[in-house]
Amino acid sequence: MKRVVSILAILSVNLLLFAAPIPAALTVTWSTLKTLNSTQPHSPARDLNDKLVSVPGFMVPLEDDADQVTEFLLVPFAGACIHVPPPPPNQMIYVKLRHNQKAKMSFTEPIVVVGQLHVATVQSPYGDVSFNMDGDTVQPYDQ
Repeated sequence: MKRVVSILAILSVNLLLFAAPIPAALTVTWSTLKTLNSTQPHSPARDLNDKLVSVPGFMVPLEDDADQVTEFLLVPFAGACIHVPPPPPNQMIYVKLRHNQKAKMSFTEPIVVVGQLHVATVQSPYGDVSFNMDGDTVQPYDQ
């Protein structure tokens, strides 16, 4: 029994010593993303390039699968891009989930996506998108 306890103690210490701290995601608002435009040479949105961020919004799926998706547009309001002109490029994020993850599809429920944001123009079925994200997690958004 002492040997098992000793082994567990050694493993615990090693895990604590070698565990990398998990960086906290910066919460980003759509008003910050909106600052990325051609009239403003420097914007807070550009400073977010390659940063780990958390962005709330609504999903516009880019796949036909009815229940789960691996890529989608994240937009600031429900129903964007469906039956109306799409939001401007700086108000859409193309999200591709990492590691073949899938997220439950919903047009109307708010979600929050955490991942690495990139400031780069992406072509989508709804036009140009100013941001793309390597998505780590998709969760319901509890306001």
